[in-house]
Amino acid sequence: MNRALKHDGTMPAAVTVDLVIFTVRAAALHVLLIERGMPPFEGELALPGGYVRAGEDLDQAALRELAEETGINGHELHLEQLRTFGAPERDPRGRTFTVAYLALGPDLPTPVAGTDAATACWVPVDVALSSELAFDHLIILKEGLDRARAKLEYTTVAAAFCRQPFTIADLRRVYEVIWGFPLDPSNFRRKVTKAAHFVEPTGESRTPEIGRPAALYRRGSAELLFPPMPRSADGEHEVQPSAATG
Repeated sequence: MNRALKHDGTMPAAVTVDLVIFTVRAAALHVLLIERGMPPFEGELALPGGYVRAGEDLDQAALRELAEETGINGHELHLEQLRTFGAPERDPRGRTFTVAYLALGPDLPTPVAGTDAATACWVPVDVALSSELAFDHLIILKEGLDRARAKLEYTTVAAAFCRQPFTIADLRRVYEVIWGFPLDPSNFRRKVTKAAHFVEPTGESRTPEIGRPAALYRRGSAELLFPPMPRSADGEHEVQPSAATG
């Protein structure tokens, strides 16, 4: 009989948190990856994360790991649980369940590696998707990307990628970068500005080097967009004219 096996048939297990952190840099969607500094998978790319400590809740663990491994303050990000991953062989050290988090932020700074991360860097998402990541982190990354893309359809989270104040063109570029196709500028502007409490005008403007001044906005009080703003098959973004506060 396996001495580690309890009377109810369960095995001891560890709990970790892993973070899928997206930002828009140089007009491209990037994800934060670390180079692992110790076994297992030493020297390989991975999502930042680590074990949940005794007496620590999951959100606290996610914020701590983010700060320790990258130097980024998670309180400044949009942070939400993605889901739990628990395939039996996902961690060679033993049975481990990980609670994945999705984090979104505007043009985040260069990360500073720490603890068990040898390096930390922003990697274009298309490059990360074609890389071999440690553990099951490629699966987690893909699910995080699907969640981020979907959330732009039914929430105002796209504004979390913009430093405030921002222009409508700034917001449109977020949609284009994350969804992966161009949007009609006039149609996007007209319908987004009509959506209740999606964006609020500041009364100020930004003057570019070339062109006319652009009005500046801040994120409004709405969290959920209703009806949703679906991605269409032909790449035409159909923004609906109303939003609901959450």
